[in-house]
Amino acid sequence: MNRSKRLTLQSAAALATVVLCGGALAQAKAKEVTFAHQDMLVPLRLVMESGEVEKATGYKINWRMFSGGGDVIRAMASGDVQMGETGSSPLTAAASQGQDIQLFWISADIADAEALVARNGSNINSMKDLAGKKVATPFVSTAHYQLMAAMKMDGVDPRSVNVMNMRPPEIAAAWERGDIDATFIWDPVLSKVKANGKSIATSGSIGKRGAPTFEGIVVNAKWAAANEPFMIAFVQALNRANDEYKASAKGWTADSPQVKAMAKWTKADPKDVLPVMGLYSFPTMAEQLSPAWLGGGAAKAMAGTAAFLKEQGRVQEVKPDYSAFVTTTYVTKAMAK
Repeated sequence: MNRSKRLTLQSAAALATVVLCGGALAQAKAKEVTFAHQDMLVPLRLVMESGEVEKATGYKINWRMFSGGGDVIRAMASGDVQMGETGSSPLTAAASQGQDIQLFWISADIADAEALVARNGSNINSMKDLAGKKVATPFVSTAHYQLMAAMKMDGVDPRSVNVMNMRPPEIAAAWERGDIDATFIWDPVLSKVKANGKSIATSGSIGKRGAPTFEGIVVNAKWAAANEPFMIAFVQALNRANDEYKASAKGWTADSPQVKAMAKWTKADPKDVLPVMGLYSFPTMAEQLSPAWLGGGAAKAMAGTAAFLKEQGRVQEVKPDYSAFVTTTYVTKAMAK
């Protein structure tokens, strides 16, 4: 064989090796996903700890922790993150801006995990008593949205209330100093203010009146469609974790492996895990598909939230319909298996 022919064959072999390696790398990358999680105490942490989705699908999941829903949404918009968990307010902001995401699982009905608490001696016994009072809440949060919605429902002029924008640690400090009369907030501050205050309304009670809030899991729509088997396996794992919590949490203690797993992934104190989780409600697969949630309620809640965000100058427009940002596909298929 002459030298030139031998070089041609060697080049062809080298090219074939590059193509094969490139294909293997592409396949490996295709079976990898980055998930942006937060510190909420929800059954998803059991899925993260068990590694069951990885074992069932062969995917590598990169779990990355973020401090808030807005950060999660921004990471997803950049393309660095394919899936994540966020509250209904940041989700709605992203949808209103046309981000290609879909809500596919309600990780928690916020229920009683957020509440309006009035200081003892403040003479606040109802929403109408907020007039002339100082009420603190983090602006553009689910708590802020529900505070304003509840005042509107009860005919309270928001201009008559001094609604103050404070972060949770600032609220705790202001409460200690006696600078505020009430706050709409979540744990760990919620537990502290309840010690010398009383609950006037909760996220659950306001939600039942037409302004529900929730924590959800969202996914890049195109990525989800291209990785449907993974999505179905993920939903099945989420449901299993919910079932485990509902069936056995009464027997858990701060030393239980499940509680330790929750604390590990959220940086919470193990003794606080079960009391805080008890304030949330975790919808079953059937409830996920119901008109209350993925079957219509979530999109309706997003529409209401969008109107609020526009009033606050956080979004430019309200979509005529938010159902395109909610999907029942993966829960429906998971139930069928």
